[in-house]
Amino acid sequence: MRLTFTGTAVAAGVVAALALVGCAPSAPRSQASASAQTMAPFASLDNDSPTYITQDLDDGQTRFTRVVNPNGGAVLSYSTDGDMSIVEQTEGGYTYAFKDLDGDGELDPAEDWRLDASERAADYATGLSPEQMSGLMLFSPPETAPEEGLTQEQQEYLSASYLRSVLNAGSSEVIANAQWVNQMQAYVETLAAEDAPYIPVNFGSEPRSDAAGSGAFSAAGDMSSWPSPLGLAATFDPDTVLQFGSLVSQEYRGLGIGAALSPQVDLATEPRWLGTIDTFGEDAEMAGAMAAAYVAGFQGTFTADGSNTGWGSDSVVTTLKHWPGDGAGEGGRESHTHAGKYEVMVGGNSAEHISVFQQAWDSGAVMTSSSITVDADGQPVYAQRMASAYDAGKLSVLREDNSYSGVVITDWGATHAADEGRFATAWGAEDLTIQERHFEIIKNGIDMFGGNNDVAPVLAAYDMWQDAYEAGQLEDEQNVDADTRWLQSATRILTMFFNADAFDNPYLAPATSQMQIGTQEQVTAGREAQLNSIIALKNDGAITLDPQADWSDKTVYIPQTYDIGHSTSVAPRGYTSGPSLDYETAEKYFGTVVTDTIEYARDGTAMVAGYTAPDLTDVDLVLVGMRSPDNGDTTSNAGWDEHLDNWYPLSLQYGDYTADGDVVRDPSIAGDLLSDGRQEDRSYHYDHAVISNSADLDALNRAADAVAASGRSIPVVVALKATNPVIPAEFEQRSDAILVGFGVADEALIQVALGLHESNGRLPIQFPTDMDTVEANQEDVAKDVTPYTDSVGNTYDYGYGLHLDGTVIGD
Repeated sequence: MRLTFTGTAVAAGVVAALALVGCAPSAPRSQASASAQTMAPFASLDNDSPTYITQDLDDGQTRFTRVVNPNGGAVLSYSTDGDMSIVEQTEGGYTYAFKDLDGDGELDPAEDWRLDASERAADYATGLSPEQMSGLMLFSPPETAPEEGLTQEQQEYLSASYLRSVLNAGSSEVIANAQWVNQMQAYVETLAAEDAPYIPVNFGSEPRSDAAGSGAFSAAGDMSSWPSPLGLAATFDPDTVLQFGSLVSQEYRGLGIGAALSPQVDLATEPRWLGTIDTFGEDAEMAGAMAAAYVAGFQGTFTADGSNTGWGSDSVVTTLKHWPGDGAGEGGRESHTHAGKYEVMVGGNSAEHISVFQQAWDSGAVMTSSSITVDADGQPVYAQRMASAYDAGKLSVLREDNSYSGVVITDWGATHAADEGRFATAWGAEDLTIQERHFEIIKNGIDMFGGNNDVAPVLAAYDMWQDAYEAGQLEDEQNVDADTRWLQSATRILTMFFNADAFDNPYLAPATSQMQIGTQEQVTAGREAQLNSIIALKNDGAITLDPQADWSDKTVYIPQTYDIGHSTSVAPRGYTSGPSLDYETAEKYFGTVVTDTIEYARDGTAMVAGYTAPDLTDVDLVLVGMRSPDNGDTTSNAGWDEHLDNWYPLSLQYGDYTADGDVVRDPSIAGDLLSDGRQEDRSYHYDHAVISNSADLDALNRAADAVAASGRSIPVVVALKATNPVIPAEFEQRSDAILVGFGVADEALIQVALGLHESNGRLPIQFPTDMDTVEANQEDVAKDVTPYTDSVGNTYDYGYGLHLDGTVIGD
């Protein structure tokens, strides 16, 4: 028995105030015409009746049916125009509905939402073909345009390659995401057949809540914005991370995302490393506590009293990355590029890097790093001189030594070599065919291939596995037939799908999603986390705490700056210029905002030739926005000039840096093995750093010079938008106050600069005194640089931070 409501019917006493949309239009609306007004009004998820109810919904593109079970039972959804049916079961006076996934009219274990996800997955996996199991092992390249709807290319990989894990790298716009998700879910329902059981799509996402680059705080209705992971670490409060996970997971689910490709738990022991901003810093104990809180927040369900009841309707599966730690790239170079393929464990400190993962083993998935890991002598630390996915020793430590039984995913590009014309990180496996690469990776216990949407090499690996099994060439745990090995991965992956509700409730009602994303609670919590993450390194009387202070009659000077940019693997060099802090945001607080006069180059380009500071007669405060010295990003091959085949240093200072000190490593520890048996030397001794935003330091000096010339006592406050440690010696003495934010909106820095909020953050990484101590550091060892001591005697060590009254936090 069921109760069915369509149109705007309401059954009094059964579901209070239930409002539903009518029938779908005769022809699909265009993407452009779909709006919040055309979407279904909110349909209640409450059901106080003794039986399930059905709701016919329409997102403007796709019609689907939602089933609300009684007594707190699962919510189900499926295409209204498809062949999915319902199986009923009565228990304890309630009639429950279950999706009949295989259409046999019986309630099978896989269909029973009351059972554990692993039990359901084990039951369902046995009915899949080798083609379907192989398709489950694929995770798509980034899909960046949900607003374009279901494309022909997407239909191709869903149907021909059986792919079911899709990386959503698009915007967080609710309507576009809901329509795209529903179109894709409805399409895969049509692919189900007697020999190809139905499998829904599970969407994944990289982090999308970072406030970096934003001027103002996010507003209610927009996805909440939070500090970067390094900013969360600066709060020194795992409970803030737990809150972040529990609130942001609701937003992810509102966009149809069931898998988070985060947290990044690499230990940031190398100060120049380009991935630092996305980590929880360099202290293993704190990073592990943050990782555990992140996993619990995303995957758990929390009651009013704070109890975690486990998987629920807002749960999102997390992915610890990058196993077994990727923060020790030689010279700070990044492993997603040829320049940074080698990680050097100079101090023999692999165990500490692994310890962060060990504090968060509840995570449903783990992603491997791209690094080749070598010791101080340049020899493999584990088993092979190959990227992690191919290194049997690394995977043995994960699967056997740590008994990890969740999904293991390669990083994106792990099966592609550089000469294959795409993003590629198959370091050390270039001589293997693409089929052999898949085979070797599966042998190591890995389940999924990041960035692959072609099932053919996985099926070829299936045949290779069976041939090796029959020939007696497989050893120990590997010595099973291909069906058994593929079933292992399929079961793990389906467990992830079931935990994320992908089978039971894959469709999105836009009105419901809009109520999950950018709530006042989420936005306010994200804003407060940003503010609490701000670190005051210095305050020489420039900032006084006064939450009621009114600056609306004051004038601020914000200098201009520019960045010449770096070329990356996905984009050419991009030149940018503008105010060093967001002008419009500053205007919310000040009566007048002034900036430099800009002189542009005479060649017709938008490049800046020079700046002139304004008259400071009426200026009350100088706010200088600065960013960490920019060496490039994780896709820019930073540290190697490919055209000249020349290695150069990464630097943590804005000014010119030549690596000519006595402690600069020469030769390098790591390098490719050459055909003549020698090892490539990647040393950058006597070469020069390439910093694209040295104009940030010019902006500070221009502002400080203007203040000095004015003869007035105008406070100069630096708002440092950091991604790495910075050497403060270049600017500290010319600043009256220095604030640091990791991945926060400019508004957070401005509020603390005006004394409207206390500075509560602490450094999650050391700020070094100079580049000599950086060069002398061991890449895999935490807290081994000499930290900077400022002009008033404070040392910028790990854990340091000031309250605005000048007291050191924690003293």
